Amino acid sequence: MGVWQLLLVAMVLLLGLFGVLVPGIPGPWLVWAAVLWWSLHVQSAAAWWLLVGATALMLLTQVVVWQLPARRLRGVGVTRQMVVYAGVGAVLGFILLPVVGAVPGYVGGIYVSERRRLGGHRRAVASTRSVMRAIGTSVLVELFACLLVAGAWLGVVVGS
Repeated sequence: MGVWQLLLVAMVLLLGLFGVLVPGIPGPWLVWAAVLWWSLHVQSAAAWWLLVGATALMLLTQVVVWQLPARRLRGVGVTRQMVVYAGVGAVLGFILLPVVGAVPGYVGGIYVSERRRLGGHRRAVASTRSVMRAIGTSVLVELFACLLVAGAWLGVVVGS
């Protein structure tokens, strides 16, 4: 597989990661489709195992998300800026502390957004808790799964 094709797969993976955060874009499905396309072109044992693992993880993630309470976005005042801050925080946390750093990065991004909007620490903490109860869990589960798949793909590509 050529460099341009790998870059294209990486771009679709990145779009899928941002798609988790933006309503209307099927982020997990884009991540899975990128791994599928890459696996069909590479056709190595590692590629097939990654596809199987990504498929199982994405299916499990969808089951978990369906079991969580419905998202209540309007009642807690979720803004686009907050979603961006949370996503950037999760990606930075994942990079700084692989895998487990996504969780505190996500929550930290929400806190920073609310601190800027509300001004005070106490009000920002209370608002962050409300947001996490309303949307945080389901988005965090999807984002974490997509980051795991993207990280595994990157590991296989760099390792081969």
